[in-house]
Amino acid sequence: QIVSSRILRGERIDQSPGIWEEEDLPYEEEIMRNQFSVKCWLRYIEFKQGAPKPRLNQLYERALKLLPCSYKLWYRYLKARRAQVKHRCVTDPAYEDVNNCHERAFVFMHKMPRLWLDYCQFLMDQGRVTHTRRTFDRALRALPITQHSRIWPLYLRFLRSHPLPETAVRGYRRFLKLSPESAEEYIEYLKSSDRLDEAAQRLATVVNDERFVSKAGKSNYQLWHELCDLISQNPDKVQSLNVDAIIRGGLTRFTDQLGKLWCSLADYYIRSGHFEKARDVYEEAIRTVMTVRDFTQVFDSYAQFEESMIAAKMETASELGREEEDDVDLELRLARFEQLISRRPLLLNSVLLRQNPHHVHEWHKRVALHQGRPREIINTYTEAVQTVDPFKATGKPHTLWVAFAKFYEDNGQLDDARVILEKATKVSFKQVDDLASVWCECGELELRHENYDQALRLLRKATALPARRAEYFDGSEPVQNRVYKSLKVWSMLADLEESLGTFQSTKAVYDRILDLRIATPQIVINYAMFLEEHKYFEESFKAYERGISLFKWPNVSDIWSTYLTKFIARYGGRKLERARDLFEQALDGCPPKYAKTLYLLYAQLEEEWGLARHAMAVYERATRAVEPSQQYDMFNIYIKRAAEIYGVTHTRGIYQKAIEVLSDEHAREMCLRFADMECKLGEIDRARAIYSFCSQICDPRTTGAFWQTWKDFEVRHGNEDTIREMLRIRRSVQATYNTQVNFMASQMLKVSGSATGTVSDLAPGQSGMDDMKLLEQRAEQLAAEAERDQPSRAQSKILFVRSDASREELAELAQRANPEEIELGEDEDEDEMDLEPNEVRLEQQSVPAAVFGSLKED
Repeated sequence: QIVSSRILRGERIDQSPGIWEEEDLPYEEEIMRNQFSVKCWLRYIEFKQGAPKPRLNQLYERALKLLPCSYKLWYRYLKARRAQVKHRCVTDPAYEDVNNCHERAFVFMHKMPRLWLDYCQFLMDQGRVTHTRRTFDRALRALPITQHSRIWPLYLRFLRSHPLPETAVRGYRRFLKLSPESAEEYIEYLKSSDRLDEAAQRLATVVNDERFVSKAGKSNYQLWHELCDLISQNPDKVQSLNVDAIIRGGLTRFTDQLGKLWCSLADYYIRSGHFEKARDVYEEAIRTVMTVRDFTQVFDSYAQFEESMIAAKMETASELGREEEDDVDLELRLARFEQLISRRPLLLNSVLLRQNPHHVHEWHKRVALHQGRPREIINTYTEAVQTVDPFKATGKPHTLWVAFAKFYEDNGQLDDARVILEKATKVSFKQVDDLASVWCECGELELRHENYDQALRLLRKATALPARRAEYFDGSEPVQNRVYKSLKVWSMLADLEESLGTFQSTKAVYDRILDLRIATPQIVINYAMFLEEHKYFEESFKAYERGISLFKWPNVSDIWSTYLTKFIARYGGRKLERARDLFEQALDGCPPKYAKTLYLLYAQLEEEWGLARHAMAVYERATRAVEPSQQYDMFNIYIKRAAEIYGVTHTRGIYQKAIEVLSDEHAREMCLRFADMECKLGEIDRARAIYSFCSQICDPRTTGAFWQTWKDFEVRHGNEDTIREMLRIRRSVQATYNTQVNFMASQMLKVSGSATGTVSDLAPGQSGMDDMKLLEQRAEQLAAEAERDQPSRAQSKILFVRSDASREELAELAQRANPEEIELGEDEDEDEMDLEPNEVRLEQQSVPAAVFGSLKED
């Protein structure tokens, strides 16, 4: 009925094979209305997904017949056709039908890379190598070049998946024209396929291309190192490259990796069988490397090569039988290896000298390595003195000349040694001291061989005035014009003149040293001692005076000490005024650090030869002139000498002055000594006054020894009132120190043993608290601890005679519950009630009742 009705309407009926189903009619009618709508066809196809494959394929064909340029239809259709044959054998004819379907699609869809990729993957799964390769080529020709990057990864994977290196190589070559930065991938494939010659060529091209950027993040040196390893380890397979030239080119480019590159070049010749050429490379490397690291690498490789040659020769000889020629060859190889090992220290020294040819110490080490070979030692010294530039030298360059001459001297060639030293005196050294050392060595050489006159002549020649004078530190002048001011040469000349010359010549030398103003305090003292030995006492004192005029404090300290000591020893009290004048000159401007010795010497002079009051005045001046750290010792000496000269009573003023001047710690000690002296003199009140004065600088918490001393004093010499007064003073002093915040902080830190010395250490973990509050809390805690720590009065040993207590007070005191508390009169201050002595021993006796009258209870 439906068909007949459509015929009556004049519609064209599709005569495609198949059976129409009733549920297809809505889709068919929609397609009749919109047969060129892709959405309608897709809805119809989606509805028919569960239909038989021929029916679904027929529906796709109908749609593509009307819409042959629809990518969506072709993509779904081809995907469905590939899925239909997925689990079939690749020889099934259905695969060919699917291939043909793809070919029909490319008539319209040849610009779609996704379809080409799916088709190529489908052909790869079928294993049709040639067809697949041609399809890839067609895809590359059909697609624009901007889409080729999507095809090549699959294409290359296809080429690598089959053992067809020639095909893969040709494909990679085409690919590198599009993507030259992927050369590393091609090189890796060439290595895996054992085409090392072309791999080396490609790698050399990459290394020489400065614009090449490695995808793997490798540096140019890493690529170069790979090239060296490749060509050195495969000399038989890499024929198209000049290996020697390539590696030597790397030596000029990568100077920090010379050791590896030299080893690679030698390894290339070893693998090629050119063993002598390899030895030449190793020797050249050892002679040219500049660092110890490179030398170690090359030498270890060289030694390993020689060991392998010996091992190979021994193995060959054992297999083929030993012959005389084999033994000789083996002995030669062993000798070569031993020589290499013995040469190592010398070769290493050569490396260090190539780094710094002006290193004097290394040249000395090189000479020591040639021990026992005179010719090599002479050649080394000759090369050293010609190579080392004194202005660039590390070390003392003159030691090379001296050691060179000493070598000739030790071998009995004195003339040659003199020639060497004479040449050394003409060298332009950087420092005057170097040339002076050479001149001194010239003199010592002559002295060792008892040529005393020649030694004197040489040193006189060295100290002679040059034609052009120059300052000692003038670097623009050669050292030969400045050596006449070298103290080293003059000192040696002075020693020789003392030993070999006359008095006048020696005196002239010392005078010349002083005139040139190059003398040291020791030179001045030596000059004066020399004059004194020859009984020229006044001349020696003049020498001291000249030395004093040359120097200032503190350099002049030794000269003054020696001068004054010698003067006193010479004249004693005969020239007392002159000696006093000298002391006054010495003390004028003397720093406090050096004043103590001079003042003591001055005071000793006055005690022995002068007046006692002058000596006391000197001591008194010394207590003010010395450093604060020396004042205490000075006061002790002053007190001792005053007591010996004037008596103990004369020291009272000195003690008072010391207590005023010294620091609290030393003043406390002085007070104790002062009080002890007064006690010995029987001046108890004076001693008590001293203790009372000293108590103001004695915190009871830190100076317990002082308070115990005072306590013992009161026990021996005091009474109840004096002890009460001592305790009151102690409480007052303690309260005074408790109100001093800074002192409290320092004392609390001492008690707590803090290492940092900060307020925050008093309460760890409470950094947010106010610092003042912490100090107050800590002060209260210390006060409580001090109160607890006071010794019990019941245990105290204080004994005294009560001064003004009545018997009634004693009786009432005995009845108290607290035997340690002492009741005072009503007119006494309330504060004094708490300051009683620690213990009162009471003697009780019976009192008649009539004494109490009606006051006593029954």
